[in-house]
Amino acid sequence: MTRHLFGLGIWLAAVLPALALEPNANATAAKPQGPDPYALSARIDQHIGARLKEVGAEPAPLADDYEFLRRAMLDLNGRIPLPTEVYEFVNDKDPYKRRKLVDKLLDSPGYTIHFTNIWRTILIPETQTNIEVAYLQVGFDNWVRRQLKENVPYDKMVRTLLTAQIARNQRQYYDPFSGQESPLTFFQAKEGKPENIAAATSRIFMGVNIECAQCHNHPFARWSRDQFWNTAAFFAGIERQGPQFYQPLREIDDRREIAIPNTDKVVQAAFLDGSEPQWKFQTSSRVTLADWLTTAENPFFSRTAVNRMWSQLFGIGIVDPPDDFNDENKPSHPELLDEMAKTFGQAKFDIKFMLRAIMASEAYQRTSKQTHSTQSDPRLFAKMPVRAMTGEQLFDSLATAVSYRDAFRTQSAVFYGGNNPRQEFISRFNANAGKPTEAQTSILQALLLMNGNFVNGATSVDKSETLAAVADAPFMNTSRKIETLFFAALGRKPAKDELDKLVKFVETGDKAKQKQRLGDVFWTLLNTVEFRVNH
Repeated sequence: MTRHLFGLGIWLAAVLPALALEPNANATAAKPQGPDPYALSARIDQHIGARLKEVGAEPAPLADDYEFLRRAMLDLNGRIPLPTEVYEFVNDKDPYKRRKLVDKLLDSPGYTIHFTNIWRTILIPETQTNIEVAYLQVGFDNWVRRQLKENVPYDKMVRTLLTAQIARNQRQYYDPFSGQESPLTFFQAKEGKPENIAAATSRIFMGVNIECAQCHNHPFARWSRDQFWNTAAFFAGIERQGPQFYQPLREIDDRREIAIPNTDKVVQAAFLDGSEPQWKFQTSSRVTLADWLTTAENPFFSRTAVNRMWSQLFGIGIVDPPDDFNDENKPSHPELLDEMAKTFGQAKFDIKFMLRAIMASEAYQRTSKQTHSTQSDPRLFAKMPVRAMTGEQLFDSLATAVSYRDAFRTQSAVFYGGNNPRQEFISRFNANAGKPTEAQTSILQALLLMNGNFVNGATSVDKSETLAAVADAPFMNTSRKIETLFFAALGRKPAKDELDKLVKFVETGDKAKQKQRLGDVFWTLLNTVEFRVNH
């Protein structure tokens, strides 16, 4: 029993009901300076409600506390809640507890870690497919982490990224292996090529996919080949000093034109809205582009940003996919998108402001269970879409469920060994990932989860201190032990029929068999679709 004391302590805290908090009659939610995020929440629901009424769809009811807590923690911290966190939240009588939970999660280290993963995937997706680029992400992760920790406004964050200082001579070269905070990996991952940087910049920050116009004009596309290369010309001064990703970049400041390959044509840098840049003395072309891009008046910037955040929280954008705004891909709720974009600018591009506003809305807080036939179209947002977990979310949720302590969770993937359980999950799951709202797991992913050494060890009474602590707890009967495993894996109580069946299953056979069957129950819960999706 002694060897299980640590695990027993964890589970003892989990299974003893938390004291219910007395409601505070004078409780009020904190109101940040500037626009009120909760006023925007109400406007979100008005827009969504008007569309539902227009098409005759019935909104689903709000999620219960168990469902909301699990969803919010996965969305903001990238993991499921601990049993203690479930008990505390469910028993909290504060009428503003959902808003306060979001505030708490946004201020936690978990938010910084999780959203660093998100922004890395958006800005340098090459790390998932190219090991050379993956080795360059350390300094980039450190830079992103600081932006999030300090809640740097989105416009400033993007401007800093696009205008990051590139060496003008060999003495100024940035060492990508130093771990020094720097966004330069964004340019290195694009091979230092103006056309690659332009394509990524327009897609990520303007929601415009101009890559299809790189080689030729498309008869039905809005963007021309010249416009693609006009954008690339802002980055024409960047050169990589060798064939490898890690080799340094150099920049010639006054280069503002670029030759279109396989033609005799040279084009000048120009904005996508057709306006001509107003060049300033000794100001680089990248600074000029960033000045134009990151203003509240820019027709692309704010709309793309809020749509991407909406997509992150719902698994589907108001414009979907979120990086392909075009005349054929119209927003499901155009007035809502415009109002959110305008308010985001008024809030000085505060990312946390927008996350608060969306997550306080009824649209976000609805259950994912379909309660009416009119709720099937995910773009109506009549119910919460069910979303597949990322590899990071899945592993960190497994680690939470089994009380595994990953000492490297806050660091970049480059520090993980090839046999590290976390990296094994991340590489295999993300390599087979589809759209966020496609909750079906690939065969490889399912086999990894069901037969992986990590899960098998964590659900074995002989190998798992946590499971052994629950199995040996003298103060819990079989029902309470099963309930504890449900809280750990699924963040909810078992339904009566579930509990009755599992109690009967576990109590069949001698005491040794009962312990083994508790492990079987835990293994089954961790392999359910309910566990591996965000719902």
